[in-house]
Amino acid sequence: MEKSRMNLPKGPDTLCFDKDEFMKEDFDVDHFVSDCRKRVQLEALRDDLELYYKLLKTAMVELINKDYADFVNLSTNLVGMDRALSQLSVPLGQLREEVLSLRSSVSEGIRAVDERMSKQEDIRKKKICVLRLIQVIRSVEKIEKILNSQHSKETSALEASSPLLTGQMLERIATEFNQLQFHAVQSKGMPLLDKIRPRIAGITAMLQQSLEGLLLEGLRTSSVDVIRHCLRTYATIDKARDAEALVGQVLVKPYMDEVIVEQIADARPSDLQLMYSKLLEFVPRHCRLLREVTGGATSRFREIAGSLEAALTDVLEDAPAGSSYCLLASHRTWSSLQRCWSDQMFLPSLVHRLWRLTLQILARYSVFVKELLLRPISNESAKDIKKPLVTGSKDPSVTQGNCEDQGSGPSETKPVVPVSSTQLVYVVADLDRLQDQLPELLETIRPKLEVIGFKNFSSISAALEDSRLSLSACVPALSDRITQDLSESCFSHLKSALEVPRLYRRTNKEVPTTASSYVDGALKPLYQLQSGHEDKLKRAVIQRWLAGALSESTHKYYETVSDVLNSVRKMEESLKRLKQARRTTPATPAGPSGGGMSDDDKIRLQLALDVAYLGEQIEKIGLRTKDIRSFPALTELVAAATDQATAEQP
Repeated sequence: MEKSRMNLPKGPDTLCFDKDEFMKEDFDVDHFVSDCRKRVQLEALRDDLELYYKLLKTAMVELINKDYADFVNLSTNLVGMDRALSQLSVPLGQLREEVLSLRSSVSEGIRAVDERMSKQEDIRKKKICVLRLIQVIRSVEKIEKILNSQHSKETSALEASSPLLTGQMLERIATEFNQLQFHAVQSKGMPLLDKIRPRIAGITAMLQQSLEGLLLEGLRTSSVDVIRHCLRTYATIDKARDAEALVGQVLVKPYMDEVIVEQIADARPSDLQLMYSKLLEFVPRHCRLLREVTGGATSRFREIAGSLEAALTDVLEDAPAGSSYCLLASHRTWSSLQRCWSDQMFLPSLVHRLWRLTLQILARYSVFVKELLLRPISNESAKDIKKPLVTGSKDPSVTQGNCEDQGSGPSETKPVVPVSSTQLVYVVADLDRLQDQLPELLETIRPKLEVIGFKNFSSISAALEDSRLSLSACVPALSDRITQDLSESCFSHLKSALEVPRLYRRTNKEVPTTASSYVDGALKPLYQLQSGHEDKLKRAVIQRWLAGALSESTHKYYETVSDVLNSVRKMEESLKRLKQARRTTPATPAGPSGGGMSDDDKIRLQLALDVAYLGEQIEKIGLRTKDIRSFPALTELVAAATDQATAEQP
């Protein structure tokens, strides 16, 4: 490494060797000599080596002379250095002792803090255990108080005549019993829990006995409300299998013992057929009440899903008057979300299914919007689009499996129904409105979840945020379709610039002073969008659509105007060559006939007026012309053509 950093003095260019060869790690004398002999004689090599040796000696002397003073002063500067070092060793040793002492003190402090935090954590855990035990005792006392009041003299007569009141009371007990079981499991192994475990067992037995009696009473009196309260309580305490066993014991088994008789096996086949028919009659006749009770939630879900699917059809209808939405599909989506969490629909035991249905409704609406993007855009008005274009009806009813799995519509192939640009604007407005109302939905859901003790609201918020992002992801594609349709509508008028030459060539029309009417026609869709939907959409969204549509149509307009001007220029040059050829013949007149502005200059002037008027209208809309793609280039194009025509005038 040291050799590689040394700089050898440069020798004459006539040397037969490279000086850097001496500094290489693998330098070998024999190889060096043999390599040099290939180029020069040994005498020449010797002379070059002696010459370079003298250069090295001279360089070494110069180097020593340069640093001689430092070499001489080196020993002088080191005088007394050992004494100074010995003087520093004492304070450094003291400093080392102080640092070690401080380190020991800090370590002891950290150890003490860790011990205190460990004790505090232990105290916190014990405090939690005590609070759980207190909650267990409170729950036991509360349940025992309710059960004792149930069998007291004051309430026995009332509850005997009102099984529904008993069912509501048992439902309260079941909710408290769930909390009791939770805290009891968390406090497992505590001595105090072992002392009150017999009381918990007594509560469990008494609750189960009361539920069995209430279920039998409900089946005997055919009371739907009583059975619903009873089965809901069974589900709350996770004892649904006990209810199934009880129904099997008091309903199924007696009926089966009565119908299925061994002697029938040896009887006629008609008797077996009769026994089989009686078995089939068991469910519709004796289990009708149970099916009615357990199927209530499913029918509600089916009703909500069916109502939503009826609105998500190919025919887009307007929302009812007074709605904050534009389309019926969006209005029905929001009303379905509200209905899921309304007081008439909400049940604590169904909260997981209601939440799943909520997410499925949002996902179904997102799919519906994405399906709209696949439809072609029609030039018809929104009212014309609402007319049914396909035959057949769509069954609004949706099975429970469909509404909970995905909620998608039928898969049969149908003709594609076009959608108008106005309807796409309504969809964007509704999407924006629905996203703004999702936080309101969260605030509606939060109290319902707090009732059942749910606290992980971050997961609920995250799920709603995912649904919101899925909805917002549809907006860019919708905006592109709307912008494209606006651009095509504008350019369908702007391409009329191709007709300008036909209006002025050989027609003797006056010099143009105003813009062509096709410019107003091109701007009409933009004015309609701005004035007709400013109350539904944010101004920034409308301005972004206008800028996008104008940029695209102006770019095509630039190409059209450029083609027209090129065509005019070529025609003008062709006429000039023809006139020059005619001047060479005696029969040709000596000069141009007539004066004033030529037809080609009128065409250029008309295009310049059109472009200038277009720029003025863009500014009136609220946009800047410099932000519109190709418009500055378009202005320069017509200005250059006009200037050229002016310069060529005689």
